[in-house]
Amino acid sequence: MDDGEIGPVPRGGRPAPSPPPEPEPAKDPGAMSIIDHLDELRRVLVHSLVAAAVAIILAWFWSGQMLDILVRPVKDFGVYFTAPNEAFLIRMKLSAIAGLFLVLPFILFRIYGFVLPGLYGRERRLVTPLLLSTTLLFYSGAAFCFLVVVPLVVRFMLGFGTSVMQPLLSIGPYFDFVARMCLAFGLIFELPILVFVLSTIGIVNPRWLLRSWRWALVIIFTVSAVLTPPDALSQCAMAIPVSLLYISSVLVAILATRGRERRRRAEDAAAAAAREVPEP
Repeated sequence: MDDGEIGPVPRGGRPAPSPPPEPEPAKDPGAMSIIDHLDELRRVLVHSLVAAAVAIILAWFWSGQMLDILVRPVKDFGVYFTAPNEAFLIRMKLSAIAGLFLVLPFILFRIYGFVLPGLYGRERRLVTPLLLSTTLLFYSGAAFCFLVVVPLVVRFMLGFGTSVMQPLLSIGPYFDFVARMCLAFGLIFELPILVFVLSTIGIVNPRWLLRSWRWALVIIFTVSAVLTPPDALSQCAMAIPVSLLYISSVLVAILATRGRERRRRAEDAAAAAAREVPEP
């Protein structure tokens, strides 16, 4: 029987009306379907790709000036390219890296805006400073490497030449050397974030990390030796600031853990006091 039709007629009475249809549940105006999520993800990807392409194209027009800055530590020794297309390819690589380096904050901001509606208030208060700190530390590590470490290491390594053995630098290997160094420093400078996150979620104890500082220094120097060229100066140039960052991050994690423990004790005390209040 269809909805709204009159039901069976009882004997000697009026026809019994059908029960009214159940009201549909109200929809949450802020809720998004899976299609809406996919459409928003598509917009994030498109905006990120367009921004990256525009930044790379703009960086191409200044690739010559950036290349001059790149080879400034070794300009006294001279830099050459050994293939007809090597200079063009290096400028393409430099434009791509500079463009992505420039547009990375925008891409991270768009990704953060995509996942932000699914986070609770407490998670937002944690993720926002972590995202800013991660970006700042990566840029700081890459800038420190390019401005301080690369000139020192290059001049130190080239100082081993003699009057007979003179350096002949090719732009390709030199560019790869600088790019790997800057990327390694940018990633290794994220160590404080890693220590802080692991301590905050309770995987490691920051006090144990502080007590095990000797083993941490051994690991840091070993990783630095793997990520940097095989010379003591490069290893120390990475390991010393990372060791300082490690100790400072452990101290910050200890303060954060103490604050979390105080809040937990206050919440437990409030819950115990609420249980002790007699019901009216």
